[in-house]
Amino acid sequence: MKKRLLTLTLILASALGTFAASPKYIFYFIGDGMGLGAVSLTDSYRRIALGDSLPMAMLSLPVTSFATTWSASSPVTDSAAAGTALSTGSKTRNGMLGMTPDSVPAVSMAEILHAKGYGVGLVTSVAPDDATPGAFYAHQPYRGMFYEIGCDFAKSGFEFLGGAGLRGRKDSDGNPTDLLNVIADAGVQIVYDPDSVALADSRRVILLGKVTQSDNNIGYAIDSIPGAMSLEQMTRAALAHMQRVSPDGFFMMVEGGSIDHAAHANDAATVVKETMAFDQSLRAALEFMEAHPDETLVLVTADHETGGLILANRTLHYYIEPSLLRYPRMSKEAFSDYCKSVWKSRMVFTWDDMKRALSEQLGLYDYIPVNAEEDAELQEMFTAMLENRSAADEQSLYKNFNAFSVAIYDLINRVSGAGWTTGDHSGTPVPVFASGVGAGRFVGMKDNTDLPKIILSIVEEGSR
Repeated sequence: MKKRLLTLTLILASALGTFAASPKYIFYFIGDGMGLGAVSLTDSYRRIALGDSLPMAMLSLPVTSFATTWSASSPVTDSAAAGTALSTGSKTRNGMLGMTPDSVPAVSMAEILHAKGYGVGLVTSVAPDDATPGAFYAHQPYRGMFYEIGCDFAKSGFEFLGGAGLRGRKDSDGNPTDLLNVIADAGVQIVYDPDSVALADSRRVILLGKVTQSDNNIGYAIDSIPGAMSLEQMTRAALAHMQRVSPDGFFMMVEGGSIDHAAHANDAATVVKETMAFDQSLRAALEFMEAHPDETLVLVTADHETGGLILANRTLHYYIEPSLLRYPRMSKEAFSDYCKSVWKSRMVFTWDDMKRALSEQLGLYDYIPVNAEEDAELQEMFTAMLENRSAADEQSLYKNFNAFSVAIYDLINRVSGAGWTTGDHSGTPVPVFASGVGAGRFVGMKDNTDLPKIILSIVEEGSR
């Protein structure tokens, strides 16, 4: 009996990486705004709408836990304070990046690992100078200091940075800065296509989007923007680069930043598609881990939850319909922009024309039910939109939405069963998933500051 227990213990220890040596390859996946509601809704969508019996990649990892996310200034964190906690193990005030509350620079785990000889690659679906990636290399009192943040990356020595666009290329008045010169002088090569990463001459590369929604976002997966990079493409390009320039060991952080943008807009269909895109990028790391099972650690978490998303609302009660989220083919942002283009063109555009667009692009009427009362209300709002040329009836963190767009996506949320409590962040704990070397150390309730400390302790203990 004792022999059997010992054998079982050794098997579990091997699966969780308890007795393994220091990991050579560390992957840190951060779903920005990806709370348990986003994960649960996405998993339900995959099972019910797509008939996929296999779990999401993150849900297949052997260790599952949770982490608290409060900041030094509030029970509800922003991404800068959360990113700082996840990268440095230190709490700070909302808005501060890579610094303690008293404005002392806090060293990130990426900087520590880089000093130990690990290569460092950072990837995001939003701006590479945004809060989460910036927290791994920047030390600034305010997250909006994009020029200074970009200069911090130039000084970091890190091997790879990927995202939509560098916002520090222009100052607050729209005038060009010398940031690109600073970056070039540091030996960093900028490329604009994932395939071009392999052709880069420099050890240090920045990958930016040639076709993006804006500098803030590479573009939502649901919008199928021609020529836009996907998070998976960026992740695989970064991974190949890290294997080439730092084959003996590297640290990669991959952020699904667009989950947060969609959740701020309370756009359930886009949240699901972005969470799926994030999970798909995770598969690249898991494939790598299969080839290096005794040398790799993979950790997945979120910086905070956004939107207070749950799988329930006051309309459907126990009978939610996540499968209806398969029909929208436009994000709320893209649809709102479409509405603006309609009234700006001043062309003759009738309610029948709009109903046709709603059917073709969002599945309303054909697949997503619209009753007579809702139809009359939407027609009235459509008429008011054209007459008033109104564009800013609801303000989210990243976008202004006209009232008609808000009503359309509220209806989609309502009939699919997605419930939202806020357009901002919430203070609820976030999921933690882990596999590989030392993964068992993440068992149990954690704080976000614990995660980088545990990773570094695994590295230190394994190297003794």
